[in-house]
Amino acid sequence: MKAVQYRLGRCDLPNKTVVQARGRQQNRTRKKIMNEQVIEALKRSRYRVLTDREDLEEIYRLRHDCYCAEQSISANESGIMTDAFDETDNCVHVAVDMDGKLMASVRLHLISKRSPFSPTLEVFPELHEYLERGQTLLDPTRFVVDPTARKERLPLHFLTLRVPVMATIFYDVDVALAPVRSEHAAFYRRYLGHEMAIEPRSYPNLTKPIQLLIAKREQRKAVLERNPIFGPVDDIPSASIDFPTLPGIAVASSGGRHNAA
Repeated sequence: MKAVQYRLGRCDLPNKTVVQARGRQQNRTRKKIMNEQVIEALKRSRYRVLTDREDLEEIYRLRHDCYCAEQSISANESGIMTDAFDETDNCVHVAVDMDGKLMASVRLHLISKRSPFSPTLEVFPELHEYLERGQTLLDPTRFVVDPTARKERLPLHFLTLRVPVMATIFYDVDVALAPVRSEHAAFYRRYLGHEMAIEPRSYPNLTKPIQLLIAKREQRKAVLERNPIFGPVDDIPSASIDFPTLPGIAVASSGGRHNAA
């Protein structure tokens, strides 16, 4: 009798196909909810390209507080985190404001043979091979989000990640870099299609090692098809980013600002 009951119990279990179908449906539901949350947050936000000293100091302070909170640096008396790469001609600082308050920022370096300067290029000199082939790289660093965003469950990490993706479109970049800690790598692989390139190494002024992931131009279309929120959102004017053209470093895409609006 026990054996019969056991067999009946096994028959009642959903088969592999049903389980997989349910998993796909759950993933679609989660993705839909995530997209809705990001869209709502995007409506409350705006992007600023910063050049004024006072504005830059504000993001340097945000950096300091965020990196200290993650124990990636030691606190300093000035309460500011900056370095020489913040001043290079190929550097672009982008802030993300929500409800009129600075909540996140990221630093971009557009790298080409004419302007081979970026912190990640120093740590991973193997990248010079791409420059020798005439390719353009984008190096996003100093990615920070106000710690209160997590407490309030605001999807600011998605809004901030739009910046490098939109920059790859605007500048028509060949290779997008992602110098990240090991625990963040899965996120970049899942949402942005990055692949492991170089194992973790020590990174200047940081206590934790950084590994390098990359995504090439041919992967961009698939990423935007899976997660269109990372690309242009025409019906939300504040979703646009006024990237500078950076003359003499690289040529913006033929569509110019329209492609990053």
